[in-house]
Amino acid sequence: MKERRVAVVGYEAAELLDIACVTTSLGSANWYGASPPYHTRLLTPGGRPVTCGTGLTLQAQEALERVTGPLDTLIVSGGIGHEEAAANRVIVAHVRRLARESRRIASVCTGATVLAAAGLLDGRRATTHWQWAGRLASRHPEVIVDPGPIFIREGNISTAAGVTSALDLTLAFIEEDNGSELARNVARNLVTYLQRPGNQAQMSMFTAPPPPENTLVKRVVEHIASNLGGDLATAALAAGAGVSERHLTRLFLKHLGQTPGRFVRQARTEAAAQLLVSSSLPMAAVAARCGFGTAETLRQAFVDRYGIPPSRYRLAQASA
Repeated sequence: MKERRVAVVGYEAAELLDIACVTTSLGSANWYGASPPYHTRLLTPGGRPVTCGTGLTLQAQEALERVTGPLDTLIVSGGIGHEEAAANRVIVAHVRRLARESRRIASVCTGATVLAAAGLLDGRRATTHWQWAGRLASRHPEVIVDPGPIFIREGNISTAAGVTSALDLTLAFIEEDNGSELARNVARNLVTYLQRPGNQAQMSMFTAPPPPENTLVKRVVEHIASNLGGDLATAALAAGAGVSERHLTRLFLKHLGQTPGRFVRQARTEAAAQLLVSSSLPMAAVAARCGFGTAETLRQAFVDRYGIPPSRYRLAQASA
């Protein structure tokens, strides 16, 4: 193999950062000696220039319809134009076609909407920008949408969360292809963080409050955040809010992209992560303070969310 052919798909109102994070990272990998080197091309419908969501015009290098495989990697960018792109039969058909001819397929941010429209995410766990996760889940119930991680890799298909998570996913690809040392050099060159694992949360519940116009959801979330050690079962939350469990669950799915139970587990796990770093409390005390009951329950929740046990997380943060 003389080169790794990489196709990045853009369209009208695509996000420039979604594209640049990928192309700049791969270009930097070439500079550090990626072997074989990456040959990256921007594909657009008809090969026409596209105006990005920020208003800047980006020149395409090839027409989406004319490119043929085999490709090493196919990456679909996101952006505010993603829904129109997903409704465009030409774009979707050629993404589907090129996916069959690619070793590795990925999307960045809301590019997952295009992969979903092409049927490439059916039955798979996938992520997207946290603001769009609920909409993706409702429009494509066949996709297992997880709004938590910064990226998810299932087989040869990967989905990355919002915007700069493209850096994390591309660095993971570079490390897979060329080893950790070269990927580390690229990360240093880009002045970014190499070791941010894909299962790290893309958005903390403490910095991503629900839309302020939904006062009921906001009130319940505030109650959860201030009563992590209390009874936060869905039934108790619904009773406190004066609604049925079913209605509360529907509201949480609509505005937060997850059920009340899952949100509570996330809030408790994130609070535990903060305590592990900011205090010397033993595991049992951290678990009790955050509402887990036992250290083992905390461990299971922590591994599910962060991929490592809390003890290892504490050590890693202490030595960082």
